[in-house]
Amino acid sequence: QLQLVESGGGLVQPGGSLRLSCAASGGTLDYYATGWFRQAPGKEREGVSCINSRRSGGSTNYADSVKGRFTISRDNANFTVYLQMNNLKPEDTAIYYCAARNYYCSRYVNSFGSWGQGTQVTVSS
Repeated sequence: QLQLVESGGGLVQPGGSLRLSCAASGGTLDYYATGWFRQAPGKEREGVSCINSRRSGGSTNYADSVKGRFTISRDNANFTVYLQMNNLKPEDTAIYYCAARNYYCSRYVNSFGSWGQGTQVTVSS
């Protein structure tokens, strides 16, 4: 069973940057697509970015709200997926989760079977 642990959240001023990490254990990410999701208070969990499995080509996708500001990447040797977040805005404030599913990304949140515990990101002056 793949286990995921997020880290890197915190408090940052608008315009600042953070890098989130999602460390995997119990399996290789070669066969898993890994996505970042976020959930703000009172709102539904939404997809932020996703990277297909290495075996499936490793292509990436982003929500329109973060395109040009966030970058997802994967370190295969260290079983870690990163989310680099630049030019952060107050509306980016949320708990950020990473999750994995077999091979390909999906827009269906519930299709991701392995989830981390989440890391809080707060963007405020």
